[in-house]
Amino acid sequence: MDAAQEHREIAGTFTERVRGVPAGGWDRPAPCAGWVARDVVGHLVEWFPGFLRAGAGIELPQGPPVGEDPVAAWQVHSDAVQAVLDDPACGGRTLSNPHIGDLPLDRAISQFYTADVFLHTWDLARATGQDERLDPDRCAAMLEGMLPMEATMRGSGHYGPRVDVPDDAGPQTRLLAFIGRDPR
Repeated sequence: MDAAQEHREIAGTFTERVRGVPAGGWDRPAPCAGWVARDVVGHLVEWFPGFLRAGAGIELPQGPPVGEDPVAAWQVHSDAVQAVLDDPACGGRTLSNPHIGDLPLDRAISQFYTADVFLHTWDLARATGQDERLDPDRCAAMLEGMLPMEATMRGSGHYGPRVDVPDDAGPQTRLLAFIGRDPR
C-alpha cells in the first residue's frame, strides 16, 4: 500500500473516532499521562506541521484551534496531509531532519506521522469509550519494526516504560504495552 492510501485509511479511522466523541467527551482522561481526549487531537495537529515545514518546506493550512473545535481542527489538518500525499510530486520530494537524515517525503510521513495517528487512534477511542480495535497485522508489523529501536525510542521521552503483558497476548496488546500503554 502506498503512503497516500495508508494515510487515507488510518486517518479515516481516526476521523471516525474524532466524530464519535460523545458530548462532554473531549475532557475525558486519555491514556497518555496528563492528557485528555482533546489533547490527543491537539498533539497530532500541532507537532506535524512544524516537522513538515522544517524538513520539506511545506506549509499546511491551519484550521480552528483544537480548543475551540477539535473536529474541524482535525479535519482541516487531515485533509491537508492527504493533499500532500496525493500530490504526484510528493514521491520525488525529500524530507531532511537532523535526527533522521534525508528520507523520501512520502516515507517520512508514513513512518513518523501516519504511524503516530494509528497509535493515537487507540488513545482517543479508550478515552471516549469507542471501538478500540486496531488492525492486528499493522500492530504486529509496527511492533516488529520498533523492537530493534527500543533503546532509542525510550531515550526520546516519547514512550513510557514497557508494560508487562502475558506472552500469549495478541498483537495489539503487545504493541500498546511496548509503547507504554496499559491495555487493561
